[in-house]
Amino acid sequence: MGEAARTRTPDIPLFRDVFNSSPIGIAVENLEGQPLFVNPAFCSFLGFSEEELRNKHCVDFSPREDAEKDWALFQQLRAGSIDHYQLEKRYFRRDGSLVWGNLTISLMNSRPSPLVIAMVEDITAKKTAEEAQFRHAAIVESSEDAIASGTLDGIIVSWNAGAQRMYGYTEAEAVGKPITMLLPPELRDEENKILELLRAEGHIEHFETIRVTKVGKKISVSLTISPIKDASGRTVGVSGIARDITERKRAGEALAEINRTLVAQAAALQAREELLRVFVKNVPAAVAMLDRDLCYLQVSDRWCSDNSVEASELLGRSRELSPEMPDRWKEVNRRALQGETLRADEDRWESGGRTRWARWEVRPWRAADGTVGGILILTEDITHSKEAEETLSDMTRKLIEAQEQERARIGRELHDDINQRVAMLSLELEQLQENPSEVQSRVQELRNQTTELSNDVQALSHDLHSSKLEYLGVVAGMKSWCKEFAERQKMEINFRSDVSSILLLAVGHSLFRVLQEALNNAIKHSGVKRIEVQLREDTSGIHLVIRDSGRGFDVEAASQGKGLGLTSMRERVRLVNGTISIESKPMGGTTIHVRVPLASEHVSDRAV
Repeated sequence: MGEAARTRTPDIPLFRDVFNSSPIGIAVENLEGQPLFVNPAFCSFLGFSEEELRNKHCVDFSPREDAEKDWALFQQLRAGSIDHYQLEKRYFRRDGSLVWGNLTISLMNSRPSPLVIAMVEDITAKKTAEEAQFRHAAIVESSEDAIASGTLDGIIVSWNAGAQRMYGYTEAEAVGKPITMLLPPELRDEENKILELLRAEGHIEHFETIRVTKVGKKISVSLTISPIKDASGRTVGVSGIARDITERKRAGEALAEINRTLVAQAAALQAREELLRVFVKNVPAAVAMLDRDLCYLQVSDRWCSDNSVEASELLGRSRELSPEMPDRWKEVNRRALQGETLRADEDRWESGGRTRWARWEVRPWRAADGTVGGILILTEDITHSKEAEETLSDMTRKLIEAQEQERARIGRELHDDINQRVAMLSLELEQLQENPSEVQSRVQELRNQTTELSNDVQALSHDLHSSKLEYLGVVAGMKSWCKEFAERQKMEINFRSDVSSILLLAVGHSLFRVLQEALNNAIKHSGVKRIEVQLREDTSGIHLVIRDSGRGFDVEAASQGKGLGLTSMRERVRLVNGTISIESKPMGGTTIHVRVPLASEHVSDRAV
């Protein structure tokens, strides 16, 4: 044994090198939570020197609520009720800024004086990307404009509520279908021209054309289309914003027609003005009629609503006396009085501390003798459209960044955990080759390490994509995953099911991801070792109920916080037309109840 000990002694510098060169922050602490050793990555993560960190306590690094969660689990570790735990928490850097870390704590009790090893992975970028993703998705979903994305072959990939209102197709009816279903027969070749323009110019703004709704109605739309690029800059799809300009086109055509009619007729000036005023008052667009002194003669209801004023506040008042009137617009008004027709597809200005955008046209109206009697102003507020366009572009970038962050996380997990464990196993086998006498005594230990490694790789694979849902079916796949998860976490999951229907894979994937999120949250926060999971069926649909009797939490406060867990679950349930309720209170346990109607066979494959 003396010879064997001498053989393994040189490994100590190796482990010190691994400790110091690890890209993940590592700290070795005593059972009081006092850091004893910290590696350079941990110092870099927090911005402190090694000496400064050794003079701090582990709870000094985080905000109070995060530190309390960490310390409560640390107490369980000291008491021996658990031997490890994992927690996503915030940390204070030396400059006072907050960063996010994925903390893994393990108890090393094989020594005479037990120690604790803490490993912290920087997940700040991932958290920021997730928050931006959900925030931007909410903006797109609430936009009044139709926002969609598609492949380079013209197949629809995403479809917001505005698109459903404009075209009449639900998300489930549109996703996976060709965009050409919206084109009238005479414009079927237009999609190829749009793709050619995108390739040549990279961006299309305010392309006016015709589209057809689900009921066969033709509408005029203004399209803004942009390419979607991956991290390497390669175009992988297109995104588009469509705005219904049918009423604006009709109003513009009607204004032009009434102008032509008024010039052609020999009616009296007063009669002509009165006719024009009646038209302006009732046109379904934002229109104002002014005289030669630029005083308001008439305004439409839409003009008043867009500018948050009453008609009585404007009529008879000079437009140029408005304190918000830019000089450039005064110049436009004067040129129109000289007979010009001026227009802008986009115009930006600041109003009340907010940036606004408008599309406008200013043209003269003429009296019976052909002279200019004043001007007509036609405007369209496109602020929401511009904000949605900017949001869509930013969201596309954030989604790609989030995808790259997730790929990097998986790569780090494979490299820093699995790969290092494989390397250590290889090193131990090498040592056995040099010391054949130890083979029999250590073969079982190495076999156990190999089994654990295989199980961890399998668990990582199942967490990313549970193939058992496809091979075994939804119910059996979820039950099998619960069993594996319980074994890994050393806890009990009581899974019960009475579902007899065959569930769609889209529904199964959504329920499975909700189950994963709920159980991971319970492991991190509830403090219990037993969880009830029930999957049942009745006339109203499929029910998934996850219940624990742990610490509980304030649901309203959690919903308003920065965490994305509850938001993620609600979004997944919404994609399968289901509902979710979460009942919990501090020290009162938690119950999550998901209901998906049986009619969800029309659910979009995007839910997968």
